Amino acid sequence: MQVTVYQNQVERALKVLKRQINKEGLFKELKRRRFYEKPSVKKKRKIKEAKKKRKVAMRRGNSSWSLG
Repeated sequence: MQVTVYQNQVERALKVLKRQINKEGLFKELKRRRFYEKPSVKKKRKIKEAKKKRKVAMRRGNSSWSLG
């Protein structure tokens, strides 16, 4: 990952870097790995994330904004 600073705009470069890190899910990963996660808790979290993903996909697929 690389961010270029133009004309001493460090704050803007930091903003871009944070956005990229968030998009890749790095903060989420670091937070999750901070402490040991039991296998049962890990499984529950994975199921919950999959449900959330499916729900979002259904909303996108059945949106009333589609042209047709």
